[in-house]
Order: sequence, then C-alpha cells, then structure tokens
Amino acid sequence: MSDLSPSVADAVRNAPSHRTVPTTHTTDSIAVGKLFEQFPLTREHLKSCLALFMVFAIEAWEMMIIVYTAQLIGKEFQLDAAALGNLIGAIFVGMLIGSLWWGKISDRIGRKRAIILSLVLYGLISVASAMATSYGMLYALRLLSGIAAVGMMVVTFAHFEELLPVKVRGTCTVYLASGWPVGMLMALGVSMWLLPLGWRGIIAVSSLAAVWAFVVARWVQESPYWLAAVGRDDEAKAVIARLSRGAVIVPPSTRLHVEKGAHGGTHRELFVGPALRITLLQIAVNFTFSWGYWGLQTWLPTLLQQRGLNLPQSYGFIAISAICMIPGYIAASFLTGKFGRKRVIVGFVGMSVIAGYVFANAQTMEMLYAGNFALAFFSMGAWGVWDTWIGELYSTRLRTLGYSWAVFAQRVANIAAPSLIGMLLVRGWSFNTTTTMINAFMLATVLLALFMPETEGKELD
Repeated sequence: MSDLSPSVADAVRNAPSHRTVPTTHTTDSIAVGKLFEQFPLTREHLKSCLALFMVFAIEAWEMMIIVYTAQLIGKEFQLDAAALGNLIGAIFVGMLIGSLWWGKISDRIGRKRAIILSLVLYGLISVASAMATSYGMLYALRLLSGIAAVGMMVVTFAHFEELLPVKVRGTCTVYLASGWPVGMLMALGVSMWLLPLGWRGIIAVSSLAAVWAFVVARWVQESPYWLAAVGRDDEAKAVIARLSRGAVIVPPSTRLHVEKGAHGGTHRELFVGPALRITLLQIAVNFTFSWGYWGLQTWLPTLLQQRGLNLPQSYGFIAISAICMIPGYIAASFLTGKFGRKRVIVGFVGMSVIAGYVFANAQTMEMLYAGNFALAFFSMGAWGVWDTWIGELYSTRLRTLGYSWAVFAQRVANIAAPSLIGMLLVRGWSFNTTTTMINAFMLATVLLALFMPETEGKELD
C-alpha cells in the first residue's frame, strides 16, 4: 500500500491533525455525501484501507486455496477432473446462496459488524473443512464456508467507498482491489511452504486469517452513511470528525441525511424503475467478466501442464502472473481519476481480449508468458475499477444490495465455468480451443460496459 499516487500522497501529507476547519452550515439538514465533496484524506482512511485491503486479500486467499490444493485432495479421495471442478465450485455455490443475504445483513447490523461476522464464521467453518473425512463432507463444508465468506466481498467495497472523499474515491478503492493478487500469492506461498503437511494442514493454517477480524474492529470506522440512515446522527458526526482528524465538524443542531431514508432497501427496488436497467447491465457484466477471468484461473495449472509445464513450474508461472497484476491495479487507479470508469474498463478489458488471444494461440513459451502476463495486468486493473464502479451506481439504500447481485452473478459464472471447462477437458478439448472460448466472454464484457453510466467525480447519495 506504499505505492500511492501523487494526489493521494499529497492529500495525506496535507491533512490537518487537529480541529481547525469546522463546518459552517447554517441549514438544519445536510446530505452526508455533500460533506465528502471537499473532505480531506487522512491517516484514518489509510488505516481503514489497510484493514479492508487485507480482508479482500483473505477473501482471495480463501477462494484460491482450494485450487492450489485440488490435486492433493484429488489424490486422497481419488477424484477425476470433473469431480475436482465441482469441488472447486463448492465455495461458489455457497457464495451464490449467501450473497443475497449479506446485503440485508449489513443494512441491519452495519457494514463493519457484517465484515467482522463474515470473517469469524469463515474461519470456524474453514477449520472444520480441514477435518473432513470424505469428499461429500468436504464439499458441504466448502459450501458453508462460501456462505460465510461472501459477506466480505459483498460489503467491503461499499463500506470503503462510504468512508472516502469524492476526489480520491476511485483511486483508493482500486488500491483496495489489489488485495486480490496479494491473497493469491499468500495462498500459493502457504500451499508450497506447507506442502509436507498435506492439504489439511494448508487449509487449517489458512483459516487462521480470520483473526484479522480484531484489526477490522480496531482500525475501521462504521459508515457514516449507514449511521445517518438508521438515525444514529451523533455517531455519524463522531465518525466524520475522526475520519477528517477534526477538519470537518458537523454542528449538533445540523441533522445528517442520505437519499430518501436510505435504510431498509429491498431487492425488488433493484428491478423496478430507473434502477432496473443499471441492475440488469451490471449483472450481465459481472457474469461475463467473471466467467472470462475465473474460467481461466481455475484450470490454469492443468492448461499449463498441457503445454509442457510441470506442477511446480505452473505454480511459479501463476506467482509471476499475480505479481504482474499489481502494476495493473496501480495504472488503473491512476487512470480512472483522469479518464473515468468507462474508458478505463473498456480499454483494459479490450487489451485483455487481445492478450487472451495471444495466450491462446502462443506458439512459443515466450509468447505464452507474454500473453498471460499482459492478461494479468489488464484484466485485474479492470477488475479494480469495476469493483469501484458497482457501488457508485446505487444510492446508500441499495448499495450493498446492488453488490449482492453483482456477487451473485459472479458466483453463477464461477460455478458454471470450472465445471463446464472440466467436462470439456475430460472430452479432450485442446488448450487453444478452451482458452479461445473463455476469451469470448471478455469480449462480451467490453460491449456491455459501453452502456454503463459514468460515475467519476459524483458524490454518493
């Protein structure tokens, strides 16, 4: 998190450390979003960013650990490729089930508590999965783990966006998304380091990441948007004062509000009126983008072995790919503040399509590496901007519910892609044909993104 863009670094250095800039609003009521238009970026934001960055890394770790231990599990339970694909997809079945609950849970108990609850439940269930005595038991526990863990994904980005100044919201949220490759590398590192312990030891150690809930409890503030929505004005004002380090003080006589009594939105509201078009578009983008990315990642070790790499070489290939994702996030973070969400998404996913074509049709190992590293750079930079864009499409009333459906669509793709690709591999599909089919979904993502509204520089409702 040290590679901050110049605008972010300057904002932190120049942020006041004491109460010197009180607000002077004379109205009886002010929208929370208005306060964040000229809000300073402070060390309190960076503490929240680090804590939530690791939450997202833990989410990625949990999702990828089963991929990296799949062959070990397959040997113990004597599973074929199709059964392994179903096991990899089990966590996504759980996430599919849980995704539509966590938005409502966060609206009821708060963003911060929802993240903590998700972390703790995931850790407990994941530890239990390390003790599974059969394929069926492991599948069931991985499914339950997904129900618990998906709360982190549904709530984290919406929560962080609700803590940030408008001017750096996109830049900082894309940095948060870079927790994904860090989580991948942690999962890969733990898998290789603890290989002598077998898959049970690897998953048991990975489950200890849930103790990060204590850091979230200490470092992260509750969303002032949510607090204002549920009528906890004094707490919302206290959070605003802490986040700004005293630069923004809301007078006791001023009431805070968010868009039309934002507490208590319903899933139905996402599918009526002006929200309908946005919801259908973002669900479609999440499905095609997730299929295009996850369809490749889940079977990358197997696909690479088709091209002559052994398992340790495949892991090294994946590790270098994850490292290449980090500059992709940094570039996307910088560019989205200058050119907006749409141009960066269209440009980066478009380049991912080209890189995917090179990867699928590589005739040499050098071209294979170059294509995949370019794919990692552009696809993950695009994911960082997309994760930011989703929450900006909705008001506070519907923000986490919108994320719920985004994650739901992603999980549908995550469930279908590994299983279908596993069946195609069993049927003898070639590397080139399989990766070209996967890449077609990335192209569909580019076309759908063209119809999304731009949100850069707009305050949250």
